[in-house]
Amino acid sequence: MSEDEKLLKEAKKLPWEDRLLHKNWKVRNDANIDLVAVFDSISDPKDPRLRELGPFFKKTVADSNAPVQEKALDALISYLKTADADAGRYAKEVCDAIVAKCLTGRPKTVEKSQMVFMLWVELEAVDVFLDAMEKAIKNKVAKAVVPAIDVMFQALSEFGAKIVPPKRILKMLPELFDHQDQNVRASSKGLTLELCRWIGKEPVKSILFEKMRDTMKKELEAELVNVSGTARPSRKIRSEQDKEPEQEAVSEVVGSGPSEESVADAPQEIDEYELVDPVEILTPLEKTGFWDGVKAVKWSERKEAVAELTKLASTKRIAPGDFSEICRTLKKLITDVNIAVAVEAIQAIGNLARGLRGHFSGNSRLLLPVLLEKLKEKKPSLTEALTQTLQAMYKSGCLNLADIVEDVRAAAKNKVPLVRSLTLTWVSLCIETSNKAVVLKVHKEYVPLCMECLNDGTPEVRDAAFSALAAVAKLVGMRPLEKSLEKLDDVRKKKLSDMIGGSGAGPVGTTSVMIKTSIGSSSSMEASDGIFVRRSAASMLSGKKPVQAALASKKGGNVKSGVNKKGDAAGQLKTFKQVEPEDVEPADMSLEEIEGRLGSLIHADTISQLKSAVWKERLEAIISFKEQVEGISELNQSVEILIRLLCTVPGWTEKNVQVQQQVIDVITHIGSAASKFPKKCVVLCLLGISERVADIKTRVQAMKCLTTFSEAVGPGFIFERLYKIMKEHKNPKVLSEGILWMVSAVEDFGVSHLKLKVFAVLDLIDFCKDTGLQSSAAATRNATIKLIGAVHRFVGPDIKGFLSDVKPALLSAVEAECEKNPFEGASAAPKKAVKASESTLPLSGGGLDSLPREDISGKITPTLLKGLESPDWKVRLESIEAVNKILEEANKRIQPIGTVELFGALRGRLYDSNKNLILATLSTVGAVAFAMGPAVEKSSKGILSDVLKCLGDNKKHMREITVTTLDAWHAAVHLDKMVPYITTALTDAKLGAEGRKDLFDWVSRQLTGLSDFPDAVHLLKPTASAMTDKSADVRKAAEVCFGEILRSCGQETVAKNLKDIHGPALAIVLERLRPSGAFQETFDSARTTSMGPASKIGPKGGKSSSNGHGDRIPRHGSRAVSSRAIPTKGLRAESIMSVQDITIQSQALLNVKDSNKDERERLVVRKFKFEELRLEQIQDLENDLMKYFREDLHRRLLSTDFKKQVDGIEMLHKALLSIGKEIIEVLDILLRWFVLRFSESNTSCLLKVLEFLPELFEMLRSEGYTMTESEAAIFLPCLIEKSGHNIEKVREKMRELIKQVVHAYSAAKTFPYILEGLRSRNNRTRIECADLVGFLIDNHGTEIAGQLKSLQIVASLTAERDGELRKAALNAVASGYKILGDDIWRYVGKLTDAQRSMLDDRFKWKAREMDKRKEGKPGEARVALRRSVRENGFDIAEQSGEVARSVSGPIFTRENYGHSELHMERPSIPRTTATVNGPTDWNEALDIIEYGSPEQSVEGMKVICHELAQATSNPEGSAMNDVVKDADRLVSCLANKVAKTFDFSLAGASSRSCKYVLNTLMQTFQNKLLAHAVKESTLDSLITELLLWLLDERVPRMDDGSQLLKALNVLMLKILDNAERTSSFVVLINLLRPLEPSRWPSPASNESLDARNQKFSDLVVKCLIKLTKVLQSTIYDVDLDRILQSIHIYLQELGMEEIRRRAGADDKPLRMVKTVLHELVKLRGTAIKGHLSMVPIDMEPQPIILAYIDLNLQTLAAARMLTPSGPVGQTHWRDSVANSPAPTTHSSDAQLKQELAAIFKKIGDKQTCTIGLYELYRITKLYPKVDIFSQLQNASEAFRTYIRDGLVQMEKNDAAGRMPSSLPMSTPPPAAMNLSSPKFAPLSPVHGNLPNDAKTLNTKVEPTNFSLPPSYAEDERAINTITSRGSTPDNSELRQYFGEQRNDALPPGVTSGTLDAIRERMKSIQLAAAAGNLDSGNRPLMHINGNIGHALSNFHASDRANPDNLPVQSGVLPMDEKALSGLQARMERLKSGSIEPL
Repeated sequence: MSEDEKLLKEAKKLPWEDRLLHKNWKVRNDANIDLVAVFDSISDPKDPRLRELGPFFKKTVADSNAPVQEKALDALISYLKTADADAGRYAKEVCDAIVAKCLTGRPKTVEKSQMVFMLWVELEAVDVFLDAMEKAIKNKVAKAVVPAIDVMFQALSEFGAKIVPPKRILKMLPELFDHQDQNVRASSKGLTLELCRWIGKEPVKSILFEKMRDTMKKELEAELVNVSGTARPSRKIRSEQDKEPEQEAVSEVVGSGPSEESVADAPQEIDEYELVDPVEILTPLEKTGFWDGVKAVKWSERKEAVAELTKLASTKRIAPGDFSEICRTLKKLITDVNIAVAVEAIQAIGNLARGLRGHFSGNSRLLLPVLLEKLKEKKPSLTEALTQTLQAMYKSGCLNLADIVEDVRAAAKNKVPLVRSLTLTWVSLCIETSNKAVVLKVHKEYVPLCMECLNDGTPEVRDAAFSALAAVAKLVGMRPLEKSLEKLDDVRKKKLSDMIGGSGAGPVGTTSVMIKTSIGSSSSMEASDGIFVRRSAASMLSGKKPVQAALASKKGGNVKSGVNKKGDAAGQLKTFKQVEPEDVEPADMSLEEIEGRLGSLIHADTISQLKSAVWKERLEAIISFKEQVEGISELNQSVEILIRLLCTVPGWTEKNVQVQQQVIDVITHIGSAASKFPKKCVVLCLLGISERVADIKTRVQAMKCLTTFSEAVGPGFIFERLYKIMKEHKNPKVLSEGILWMVSAVEDFGVSHLKLKVFAVLDLIDFCKDTGLQSSAAATRNATIKLIGAVHRFVGPDIKGFLSDVKPALLSAVEAECEKNPFEGASAAPKKAVKASESTLPLSGGGLDSLPREDISGKITPTLLKGLESPDWKVRLESIEAVNKILEEANKRIQPIGTVELFGALRGRLYDSNKNLILATLSTVGAVAFAMGPAVEKSSKGILSDVLKCLGDNKKHMREITVTTLDAWHAAVHLDKMVPYITTALTDAKLGAEGRKDLFDWVSRQLTGLSDFPDAVHLLKPTASAMTDKSADVRKAAEVCFGEILRSCGQETVAKNLKDIHGPALAIVLERLRPSGAFQETFDSARTTSMGPASKIGPKGGKSSSNGHGDRIPRHGSRAVSSRAIPTKGLRAESIMSVQDITIQSQALLNVKDSNKDERERLVVRKFKFEELRLEQIQDLENDLMKYFREDLHRRLLSTDFKKQVDGIEMLHKALLSIGKEIIEVLDILLRWFVLRFSESNTSCLLKVLEFLPELFEMLRSEGYTMTESEAAIFLPCLIEKSGHNIEKVREKMRELIKQVVHAYSAAKTFPYILEGLRSRNNRTRIECADLVGFLIDNHGTEIAGQLKSLQIVASLTAERDGELRKAALNAVASGYKILGDDIWRYVGKLTDAQRSMLDDRFKWKAREMDKRKEGKPGEARVALRRSVRENGFDIAEQSGEVARSVSGPIFTRENYGHSELHMERPSIPRTTATVNGPTDWNEALDIIEYGSPEQSVEGMKVICHELAQATSNPEGSAMNDVVKDADRLVSCLANKVAKTFDFSLAGASSRSCKYVLNTLMQTFQNKLLAHAVKESTLDSLITELLLWLLDERVPRMDDGSQLLKALNVLMLKILDNAERTSSFVVLINLLRPLEPSRWPSPASNESLDARNQKFSDLVVKCLIKLTKVLQSTIYDVDLDRILQSIHIYLQELGMEEIRRRAGADDKPLRMVKTVLHELVKLRGTAIKGHLSMVPIDMEPQPIILAYIDLNLQTLAAARMLTPSGPVGQTHWRDSVANSPAPTTHSSDAQLKQELAAIFKKIGDKQTCTIGLYELYRITKLYPKVDIFSQLQNASEAFRTYIRDGLVQMEKNDAAGRMPSSLPMSTPPPAAMNLSSPKFAPLSPVHGNLPNDAKTLNTKVEPTNFSLPPSYAEDERAINTITSRGSTPDNSELRQYFGEQRNDALPPGVTSGTLDAIRERMKSIQLAAAAGNLDSGNRPLMHINGNIGHALSNFHASDRANPDNLPVQSGVLPMDEKALSGLQARMERLKSGSIEPL
């Protein structure tokens, strides 16, 4: 055992006094430790050991050894926790010792000393504590003063002003304000701010400010702005804590009743009067010569004497004395003849009353009668002085209501009315400021007095009496007044009840509520045992407010009444501990102490190396340090000591960058790894880290470290600390880069963590305004603007209100940044979370109340309120304007505190005699309501009822301003709070008809946006009454309102609330409630006329002058535009966001779950001409918008306010990229809405639409989406028609938009719409369309080549009178001349000589222009360019820029038809760059292929091939999807490159580029996905190019020519195999016509053009043969409608004469087309007719293709080779309908029913009735047991009789051997046949279940100019192979067919003379086919296809088909669904007349 241990062991035997005062410090230390254990073991505070040991502490705490001193303080703390108030006897000596010895010690010693002081306060030794503090603040060492101030601050903050008297602290502060140490001054300011929280700002200012320097005043004024709210104590003294268990027991028995203790806990206002010392004024008054002065003869001397008294008496508190003589003198002076003396005397009395209070009561009784008598004077100054003095006497307690009854009674009988009225007004104020108990005692005296005055002859007296009675009723209720009120008449009763109701309910129950709240939170305010959180007074500065548990609980939700149980209290205590702030100020610690505490955590050699002067050793050490830290498992306990070590060595003065980076990385790791990171550590690092942020070498690490700190302790703390650092730092980079980090922090964490303290966001804004934006460095200003923009994203537009004083230039930059960061509200989710405890606190969301509201109660002064009551209207107006100014200064965000009196004063102005003041007041009331928010409902004292009365004014402007006020009010509170006032107003007869109409309109608009609003039922009764009003306008408005009430409440709710409605109103309501729909019609019709005066109906078709279609939006959110709907300047629309908008922002913007786009498109009538939207179309649009668009969005889009429409577009714009697929699903709806906007005249909305549409089409392009035909038919006609807008800017935007649509849709399909625009009545539209024609010819000539005949329409415009139109037409035709040359004359039609002359001049000018530009001659430029390239070599052309132009311009070396991309002119890519570096990605590779030379493009093709291989290896991956999107562009580029590469090789270069381009195409077309993604126009270009090079004679002579030919052949076969077969068919059929000369390579060979074209056609025929051979297996993969359309165009272009000529010459292309058609008919049978939706079958004469189809059908049927798809022989194309699919079964019964159904339909048609009867007769023979007439139960008797007679006739004919076709039926069948029975319903084409997904294709036929060459014979075998299975009809049969047509529709070459022969021929064909099956009597019926309901056929398929050779067909083939949809679309278009002939 060591000596020390022996010593300690021996010492334990000594008495306590010897041990505690032992000379060895270890013994003393051990004794103090033992004392702690002893005190902890004591549970009874009366234990004698406490009294025994208490006296020792005065010596132990003054121990000279610091560790012993700390242990002594620990023992003292333990002692004080155990002891009770009896320990206070030792307090003085102990506190003095601590002040003398401990406050200058170590930080831990100081902290424990402060804890001791707090415990003395808890033990009620407050006076001793404050005495000690008075000594401590006088310490010469500033280090000891600051802890003293801090402990006073903490004592006041925790125990409150009731325990710690502020008066003594106020006396200490003045000398601290002038202290030389800045920390002392800062702490004193913090203590002052805390005092303001407890006793208010004004008392502190009045007491302290006069003793401060001006600088200190200014600083404190700035800090006082951040002080708000009422403080509550969070800790109780020991005696109150001891009472708590008793209270809990009581509360369990009694319940929630408030106890006295709870009442005591309620916050109490500290009276300033008690804080100041009394001042003796009698002696100074004697010295002023007062007594001589008041007796002077001159009034001025008397006034001066009294003024001295007034001045002396103005002190806060006057010392009591004998003032009786003074009062007698003042009583005389009140009646002085000079008014000024009297006023001064009255004011002196008021000051004496305020200063003396109760000591002045006797003198007040003496002076009161004289003062009341003096009220008769009319001088305003005298009246004002009297009023203020009387109020001061009562408020100061000098008078009470019981004492002044007699004086008031005498004054009430005064003969002067002014005395009576002002006396009663004063009494009213006295009653209002009294408590209920006092008024209950004296109301029996005052009520009769007031009742008498109600009969006074003066209105002012009566009003004052009413006010007094209302004040009594408001305070004590109506019961004491009931007997007195019985004597009043009804009018006065109503007035009194209105005054009582208008003033609002009294504060009954307020006290109890306050008590409950305080009780509920009291348990959470207890101090925690043994836990002391040190708080600094300086932390109050810069807006830093202490977090109070009471405030936290208030924010957290409802607080239960009563005292909670212990368990709950413990839980609340735990919560309080979590929010208890930690000490953030780190104490000093030496390196030795750090190393001592570090122990073995870090190796000693590492620490020693960190101190090294060699940077490499430090770097090695810090790396080792980092590894050791990463290896520590329990890091939390060592965080602070590790951080301290790093801040010391190497420290923030380290110069080496690498070491700096490593240090920051280590700190970042510690911050992220530790679960609890103390704020002290952040403070230690923050200055150094902020300097590292400014250094570019360490910026990344430093910013990451700051972000880690933010995650650990919250960004709010980091921001607060950084403000001061950045503001004071000399390096401007610290500021600018620090702000940039703040931007990223706001984006990562949001601003919710900044809002834990209400004013933190304001601090941020102030920092930006005062520091960031004021900086001279541009980088700092720009960073600050970015920071404001980032905050705007979370906070919203409210932030702009705080930046009004920023310079305009900066403000515009800020607004631009805010536009880039739009407010996202609840959707703006933070990216990162905070680990610290503050993240668990409730965080406020963004927007609306995210910014603080200002307390304006101090600005609502009595002078302001008095000014509102001034008799001078100018003063009243100035006061109203002053209120508006106060709102502006508060940024239109105010608290409700102190606004009750303001609303009372404003209410009076609503009845002002000056109408202009009423208007101003209404605007102000609305502004106040909007600025206050929801709290206005409680503070307004019912002023809304007075606002509504203003609607009764006959001036329209007054009513509009009132409605605007209502809008502002509604923006602040929910509609349900306004309904009671509105209900009362609607029943007010004074409101007038116009006022009621306006109010009903306003209510309807508000209800429109509400889907479920049960409170609207309260409006039912006044609405029902108004529907019987004598005013028609009121009735209509009420009907609309009733409809909205019914919609928002529901029919059941309305029906339940009809008991209060009687008479005619009830009848009207019941009528509206009928389910017949009459209500809806009335509602719709009424709404269109009653929603406001702005929509005036124009003379034409009810169109509105405002929107082009009248007020035709009768439902769902449409609001009429009127001047009153426009918000005032102070109420910006964008700052008002409805609560509904916020709650629904979490929903998806578009809901497309139930969308059926196909069904909507099926109903679209496709026309090229624009027609205004009809009413039903607008209603359908509204319904669709409401169904698929989110509520807030469709409300904006359907609003008639263009600003809201713009808001809706902005919402779509922001979300465009994220909802692309949803927008595609509802694109048709959106386009219809755009059409509606185009039809309106609002330019702002139109420009916004035109800004959005390009983005929309760009998104569609990126998604790979192309508009459907229906969407184009919706949008393009309107776009073209409106392109001639009268505003140039709009025209420009529309022009660009149309060009964009052309690229995104199709030039060929857009061209007809543009041609229709040339027929517009608007000249500007025609000019724009002519320009667009020129644009299409220039850039898309290949796509519209087949429609160039339409140039005659353009050419005809050259005869117009308008010069601009003529010029545009001439330019368009000149563009065609540039391409076509002299061939243009074939396209322009018949022109006058003048027109030809103009065109000729223009053509010559064009040729000259081309010559100047060296573009060659018109029509030959491409050939010349190709010749130039071949002769001079590719390099020369490339260097001169010709290659780039040849690629980018519309003229190619060989014209590339069908290329839909618009190439922009770009400079050629430099050879060196592309070849050396090569392309880096797909897009760059495409660019090089497109614009580079052949050699350069090889590099791009390498990349493409690599990418294709990668994508093909994973077909399901995203890479393949991306490649598919670009497949068309890739093939287009390669197609263009084929000619260039071959030309390049022919010029002598290597064939390497040719091989690469063919290989790349091969890789592309090997993949079916890619091949199918290639557009038809691109495929056309590619196939043409490949076939031309296959025929080129020069290719075999090229280097590797044979391989190239083989590659071309293989590639062509691969294209035919994998490309989209429909496109292949269409392209190849189109290529059967001769190519234009320009497309052949140059120089030309010796062959003629015809011979070359013949070879080309042969190749095309071979390709078609390959496709046709496999058609049987691919029939359902192709679009038959488009193939038939291409065949139709080909035949129509040839014409009948040419077809006959070529048939004789055996033309191969024509034979191939017939073969394709024959194969299609053979495979599809009669179902082929369902695929003619793209062929205009109703044109005159009929299309040639129809004859070929019929002929094929008949021939194939006769040859028994027809696929059984339905009946043949259809000739009546115009009346054709779809074959209705009927379910088929394998049973003979089902087949028989189907057979009979088809036969009955034939009988029902007069043209086929004979055949039908014969077939029915044959059925009776085959099935004699079948009862035919049982199938005709639903048919008419006449029809059944007709069938009986017909069968009898058939039997006779059969016996006579006659055929049915030779027997004419004299009587047609009756029309009464009804086949709608369930048995036959599926067979009807009308009732057939059409497939929902059937799309209707309607493409206008675009005829092209084809000329076909004669055929070659070598492919005869191939064609014969295909047609060998059935004979192709020859032209003789075709000619006979045409004879069957009507004489007026004969085709050329067919005369009426051959009709008889043709008829006989057709009949013979039909009968021969029918006779073939007459001998099949014993055969069973075959199983035919379900399409047996073809009602218009001549023969049934089963009569001529061989059942042995056909498979059984059950169900409907896939293609039949398409056939049905095609024919159905054809019928709809025929009905609408939308199909135009070719």
